[in-house]
Amino acid sequence: MLQLPLLVTAQVDLVLVLVSLLSLWTRLSRLSYPSSVVFDEVYYGQFVSLYMKRVFFIDDSGPPLGHMILALGAYLGGFDGNFVWNRIGAEYPCSVSVASLRLLPALCGALCVPLAYLLTLELRFSHLSALGAALLLLLENSLIVQSRFMLLESLLIFFVLLAFFSYLRFHNAPSRSWSGSGWLLLSGVSCAAAVGVKYTGLFSYLLLLGVASVHTWNLIGDRAVSHLCVFTQCVSKVLCLLVVPVLLYVFWFYIHLSVLHRSGPHDQLMSSAFQASLQGGLSRITKGQPLEVAFGSQVTLRSSAAQPVPCWLHSHKANYPIRYGNGRGSSHQQQVTCYPFKDVNNWWIVKDPGRQELVVDTPPRPIRHGDVIQLVHGMTSRFLNSHDVAAPMSPHAQEVSGYIDFNVSMAAQNLWRVDIYNREAESEVWKTIVSEVRLVHLNTSAILKLSGVALPDWGFRQLEVVAEKLQKGHSSSLGWTVEEHRYGTSQEQKEREAELHSPTHIDVDRKISFWSKFTELQWKMLSVKQEESEHKYSSAPLEWLTMETNIAYWLHASTNAQIHLIGNPVSWGVASLSLLAYQLLATVYTLRRRRGLKDLSDGAWQRFVSLGFVCVGGWMMNFLPFLLMDKTLFLYHYLPALCYLYVLSPALLEHVLTHLLSSRTLRSALCVCTAAVLVAILLSYWNFCPLTYGRPELSANQLQALKWRDSWDILYRRR
Repeated sequence: MLQLPLLVTAQVDLVLVLVSLLSLWTRLSRLSYPSSVVFDEVYYGQFVSLYMKRVFFIDDSGPPLGHMILALGAYLGGFDGNFVWNRIGAEYPCSVSVASLRLLPALCGALCVPLAYLLTLELRFSHLSALGAALLLLLENSLIVQSRFMLLESLLIFFVLLAFFSYLRFHNAPSRSWSGSGWLLLSGVSCAAAVGVKYTGLFSYLLLLGVASVHTWNLIGDRAVSHLCVFTQCVSKVLCLLVVPVLLYVFWFYIHLSVLHRSGPHDQLMSSAFQASLQGGLSRITKGQPLEVAFGSQVTLRSSAAQPVPCWLHSHKANYPIRYGNGRGSSHQQQVTCYPFKDVNNWWIVKDPGRQELVVDTPPRPIRHGDVIQLVHGMTSRFLNSHDVAAPMSPHAQEVSGYIDFNVSMAAQNLWRVDIYNREAESEVWKTIVSEVRLVHLNTSAILKLSGVALPDWGFRQLEVVAEKLQKGHSSSLGWTVEEHRYGTSQEQKEREAELHSPTHIDVDRKISFWSKFTELQWKMLSVKQEESEHKYSSAPLEWLTMETNIAYWLHASTNAQIHLIGNPVSWGVASLSLLAYQLLATVYTLRRRRGLKDLSDGAWQRFVSLGFVCVGGWMMNFLPFLLMDKTLFLYHYLPALCYLYVLSPALLEHVLTHLLSSRTLRSALCVCTAAVLVAILLSYWNFCPLTYGRPELSANQLQALKWRDSWDILYRRR
């Protein structure tokens, strides 16, 4: 029987292999140096420790995937989370594998170089241009620095480049190729990962959706393509570029919330229901307390307002001043405030207006939506009151006060209606932790709310509580939640205390749905912002274009060894010039084509336009939004935009050599200039290597010589 030999052929791009090896060497070599906390490692390291201990936290600056990737590297290295990330420069103990903490960001940073090579090829430019793009990323000092530490930018850039490479690989693949669908799916996954690492990844994701939309529109207009093929591609793009990223984005949070199931320092930012779902913390305090609020219940009422810290409805034995500083008069009744600490003065008794007793009946009579109650302050026995007197700090609203001891015999007043606005369809009972209620003052129809304004010294700097008429829409400052709850009993009832353990005496369901936790966490991340102070190394976006600033990442405790985020000045300048050159060429080409003059063939024009869409569009989407941001910004925010320009520069040079220069002399001159620039880039990279890797240590004079701009802050000790 004749046997046919099995032949296996493989094509290996040796240039791609070479730049990949060089990239791994520049990013991964001696990764554990320095063995101390570098710049924002002090920030991200805290989150890694919380992951190791399964303690819940919230980072209002970004979603959780990046933190989880950093935590994965720490986990692989055996890190147990027992390290105090309290200052930059703190030495890591011998028990901590520093290399594992930094491994995954460094690996992603290294893979960005071959991805830039492959992306250039998918833009239909030559291998020589692809090599140029890879070299620009390879020799960019700022990208090396940002990759070699436990930071997120290298992860973000990796997923962005992978998303565009995968999509263009799909777009350029034959229409009947099954592998094309796999590349499209990988693009969608990469987009979800980019957004999951940092919200700034959304800029590139929107650009990719724009490019895909243009391609789809052109496909629909191509009569040579069958209706079935058009339909299949449209459905595939919707599924892979819209549905899959959304599902994966939610999935990142599912993992985040599943892993972090223990109570921690950030609990107070979340609702009572969210806190009660975590192990420890509030769940220990509220364990076994009654579920249904009844007449006679003793409760603490937490405001649902989105505040940096929570606060509880509070009163104390102090009255409003007779007159305020501006001369306005007050009721001079007992102060009612919102207090941000647990306190005995936070307790209130829910009273039945028709009865004098302050105890729970047997069986308890639960309060339902629409019931009218009175609230009696537990320590001072004053009714919660509101009236037509201007509030101290918010004169447009009514004052809220404590008035009349409940023992004073007079007609029922100070009545409040309970509106449960998140009530379930099958139940209208006011429930502990679960229910969010509005308390409507019956006489004036004003709603009890937290104004958020701090009172002066006479109010002990506590937060103002007012009553205000309901406006259109719902505000979280109008809501209140019962957090701690117990049934009040009289002396006689204590003998029958066992009878009070009715079916309402059950634990609050701590397993609230994932979607409830997900939506609340999303809202908190977007609405609750920590106070930001000006940083020594912060910078404005326009300063990034000419690299007028740098960031000192690390300085040795006793020597001049140091690491700075400083880019390669030569390649940085090449990138900016390429951006201007492309815009100038695009303007000239567009005007001439409008006049009917076509300087380029259709294929060359299409490559030129695609290059602009991806690279110039990528730069704009990752730079212009920062001009509108009111937050502390740093030079590293520019790195994703810079990578697009590094892909643009060699491709634009190829375009000029191929389509604009017909003279052999001019081509030769441009090639010589290009070679000189490449040598300058290499020399510049080598020159700044001591500030990139932190070694070798330089003298004060050598460091002074590296200060190419007066605005750079390079530190040194004279010895």
